[in-house]
Amino acid sequence: MDVDTRLLRYFVAVAEEGSLTRAAERLFVSQPALTKQIRQLETQLGVRLFTRSKTGMALTEPGRTLAQRAPALLGGWDEVLRETRRTAGRAARVLRVGFLASAANEATQDIVAEFARRRPGWRADMRQAAWSNPTAGLDRGDVDAALLRLPFPGQENVRVEVLFTEPRWVALPATHPLAVRDGARRIAFRELWDEPFVAAPAETGRWRDFWLAADEREGRPVRIGAVTEQPDDWLSAIANGYGVALAPESAARFYARPGVTYRPVSGVSPSQVGVAWAPADDDNPVVRDFVRCCLDIASSRHDEAGG
Repeated sequence: MDVDTRLLRYFVAVAEEGSLTRAAERLFVSQPALTKQIRQLETQLGVRLFTRSKTGMALTEPGRTLAQRAPALLGGWDEVLRETRRTAGRAARVLRVGFLASAANEATQDIVAEFARRRPGWRADMRQAAWSNPTAGLDRGDVDAALLRLPFPGQENVRVEVLFTEPRWVALPATHPLAVRDGARRIAFRELWDEPFVAAPAETGRWRDFWLAADEREGRPVRIGAVTEQPDDWLSAIANGYGVALAPESAARFYARPGVTYRPVSGVSPSQVGVAWAPADDDNPVVRDFVRCCLDIASSRHDEAGG
């Protein structure tokens, strides 16, 4: 019998969390989709793995047996995949680098150029990910390193070096009353509490909460006007008046478009950009060189700016 490793990963997450809700947040999937996958695994195996109740998901005896063995099985398979991809990357002299939206902003080109200088014959293959994938594929081993906005789900499981910090602004429909206010004046975040927000998918957990500033509303609930996972869809939702959205200050440069106005905000914490990699690559000299390029370029740009 062949079982999809994805089903095993879903099973392990539910077994460890003891809750479909928490496991769905960890896996960045919806709860109904996760329930369907667990039922599919039970059907394939011909056994019941969980006893469901209002208090959570309890493992059955067969479920406990699978829960004891599955993590080692998946860990071994992940290591095989990582080593296979590393070998392919070394052969092609390509470092796979994931990123979200504008990544490291204007520093990205300098980082790529510096990496090519330090590693002649190599190139950094930049791979953009959707907001529904806030690790840009790093958690799945699809990339060797990633330029990411912090915080992100699973951050505690990878290595991260912070490169720089920038304020969060707000993106508004151009017709919004706050958009026509004096552009130099900061908008107090509390003025936005009752506004509908354009949000990332719920499965992204901490990522979505950070860009909604859910913990900085003094308990005020968030209103969701639209859900998107790509920059173009995000911009369209704002321009069409479905909601407002917090964004990095640099979004005003990278995602300027008619119908959307960016304004500075006070009363909300800033955003950080970091370079991340898997602990398994701590001794990978190519990954180490890329991380060093990121840190050196970020430091030099900070010095040039007089920070």
